[in-house]
Order: sequence, then C-alpha cells, then structure tokens
Amino acid sequence: MTRLDQLSCSKVPEVALTFWVIKILATTLGETGGDAFTMTLLHADQDAHNGGYLIGTALFFAILVSLVIWQIAAKRFHLSLYWATIVASTTAGTTMADFADRSLGIGYVGGSSLLLLCVLLSLAAWYWWEGTVSVETVNTPRVEAFYWMTITFSQTLGTALGDWMADSTGLGYEGGALVFLALLALVAAAYYRTNLSHTLLFWAAFILTRPLGATLGDLLDKPITHGGLALSRISASLVIAGIMVVLILVLPQRAGRHPGEYAAPS
Repeated sequence: MTRLDQLSCSKVPEVALTFWVIKILATTLGETGGDAFTMTLLHADQDAHNGGYLIGTALFFAILVSLVIWQIAAKRFHLSLYWATIVASTTAGTTMADFADRSLGIGYVGGSSLLLLCVLLSLAAWYWWEGTVSVETVNTPRVEAFYWMTITFSQTLGTALGDWMADSTGLGYEGGALVFLALLALVAAAYYRTNLSHTLLFWAAFILTRPLGATLGDLLDKPITHGGLALSRISASLVIAGIMVVLILVLPQRAGRHPGEYAAPS
C-alpha cells in the first residue's frame, strides 16, 4: 500500500490548529463531565470510599471500550465517532485517576508515576510490534489498539498531573493552567524551530493538553474557597459539549497526516 493509499484509509483527523482546539475542549469536558457524574451525582468528593469513583470508572471505561471497538470496526474515518471516543477517553481518564489517587490512596505523585509507566510501556509495546510509534496512519486494528491504549493512559496521566500541579504545588488552577500553556508553547516552538522528532513532540503535546484541560475544568467547577469559579459541573459540561459540536460541524477536518509523516506524492 502506498502512502497515498494509507492516507486515504486513515481513521484519525489531520493534526492542525482545529485538532488542538477541539482536543483541549474535549479534555476540559472530560474533567467536568467525570466530576459531574462522580461528585455531583454520586458525592464521591464527600466520601472517596463510597464507591462513586469506582462506579464512574466502570461506566466510562465500558463506554470507552465500546467506542474503541466501534472505531476499529469502522471502514473509514468518522469525525463524530473519533471525537466521541476522545471524550470517552478523557472522561474515563478523569474517573480512573480520581479512583487511584483518592479511593486507593496512591496519591498524585504515586498515581502520576504509575500512569507514566503505563504510557511508556504501551509505547514500548507499540514500538516492539510495529518498529515505530509514529502516528502516520491509523488504519489497521493492531495500530488502532495501540493508539487508543496509549491515548487512554496519557489522558489518565494528564488528569493526575493536573491535580498534582494545582493542589500540591500551591499554584492553584489558574497557575497550573498557565504552566501547561507555557509548556505547550515550548513544544510548538520546538516543532517549528528545531529538528526534534515530530512524533515525540506530537505525543508531548497530546499529553500536555490533558492536564491543561483538567486544570481548566477544575477552575470552572471547583468551589471558590478552593480557587475555582463554582460553576455548575453539569451546566459547564453542557456548554463545553455544545461548543465542541459547533466547532466539529463548522470547522473542516479530514483524515490526514500526523506529525512525523512524509508528504504524500502529488
């Protein structure tokens, strides 16, 4: 199969500015949506051992697995299916990180370390099987499985990192968001100004958008006494979801190349 044929079969969107804008919205929605279910509806924030985080994890992980199976079974790129799967991964990541950090008592540092190991192991397995972790074309079941496994671990890691940055460093949600924005700016500068691997920079940016979304989501819905704006988690989630839907419908996205990929012959 030529690279032009591979691109025509790609089942992920081209990585451009639109991709990153919607990705940050998706990660923020995953934070507010996961918190709305486990904290607002199940009151897990009041009692971390009442089963709320476990129930949320089980529910959203089941939804994620179902969407990943649907995504892999699809014969071509479906924009709405792709972003639904991304949102499911961020929401499941939120509840899984909260369950590990709070219900299991691993803590932010322990949870982040464990999840970083999971990301590295998934990338190592991907490289061992495929000889690369470059997201050039995601169009075979095995590559798609590695892709979504790595994404899920990275989303969960990002939640733990965001909580650690906001709660344990004293920076708060606004300060944490600014730190991750600055790190993303450095990654963007490295992409355009250096010869660093675009594949490495893609995954660095992908991981960093998750704690950015986590801190922004917490800034919206956490109590004012904790440094948040105390907005309704459910209302915030609905508004973010609405903005996402509008952008997906209005802004053009197509299956295409990811960083690190050679240009297709014209």
